Amino acid sequence: MQSKSPDAAFSMEDFAKALEQHDYQFQKGQVVTGKAYSYESGGALVDIGGKSPAFLPVEEASVSQVNDVSAILPLQEEREFLIIRDQNEDGQVTISLRQLEYRKIWERLAEMQDSSQSLQVRVTGMNKGGVTIDVLGLRGFIPRSHLVERENLEALKGQTLTATFLDLDRDRNKIVLSNRLAARAQNFSQLEAGQLIEGKVTSLKPFGAFVEFDGTTGLLHINQISQKFIASLPTLLEVGQPIKAMIVDLEEGRGRISLSTKVLENYPGEVLESLATVMDEAESRHDRARKNLLGS
Repeated sequence: MQSKSPDAAFSMEDFAKALEQHDYQFQKGQVVTGKAYSYESGGALVDIGGKSPAFLPVEEASVSQVNDVSAILPLQEEREFLIIRDQNEDGQVTISLRQLEYRKIWERLAEMQDSSQSLQVRVTGMNKGGVTIDVLGLRGFIPRSHLVERENLEALKGQTLTATFLDLDRDRNKIVLSNRLAARAQNFSQLEAGQLIEGKVTSLKPFGAFVEFDGTTGLLHINQISQKFIASLPTLLEVGQPIKAMIVDLEEGRGRISLSTKVLENYPGEVLESLATVMDEAESRHDRARKNLLGS
């Protein structure tokens, strides 16, 4: 029978000592639970159940910039942390609240996008292309074309807007939202066929005029302007002109709102002859027009 060599016995003992000196249960990318028990220069020491306390740097305390860890993490408050750096020679790991919070925010945003939810965001700045926003602590952007208020962007700074998703890309750290689409969706639920609206003409096309009202846009098709043929739309309407019209159709799935002024006419061609009169009397004519449209 052969006995174990001294070298083999030594190597097994050496391996055992190595296991005692290193806590292999803690690895980079792991989520752990712990409590801060001491504030140090530049961060906090946190007990996560290891042989050595973990270190939370102040810059890893929150997705928002903070200078004082105690404002984010009270002593003895149990929290989850993400290990972002493996053990050093003293067995200490570096942990983060910021990166764990960052991960959870992106997961939350992805869930909201999948379920077509809107969210509240705060405008933090502006440039010629749109406004920068705070999205649950992350930086996002709303293009000017997707703002309800597009003229005075400076006035939006500090305001809270409702927005919905246009582009969400975690790999590129890109969050692009639309205030305009969110307002349209919100307004859509409050609209109904037969409703009289008041807005302004925002553009003229060969097929009709787009009318903006209450943060959304409807189409006044050229065939819905008058019961008589219209040869030239620009001779009747112009961009920026106030106008009253009745909603005659809603297609929520396509976000389409169809408007009509011809339903307000007392006789065919009245809009062409006296648009001002039709507009002035729109409210008094509305009830009759609504009954004709809905049959009640």
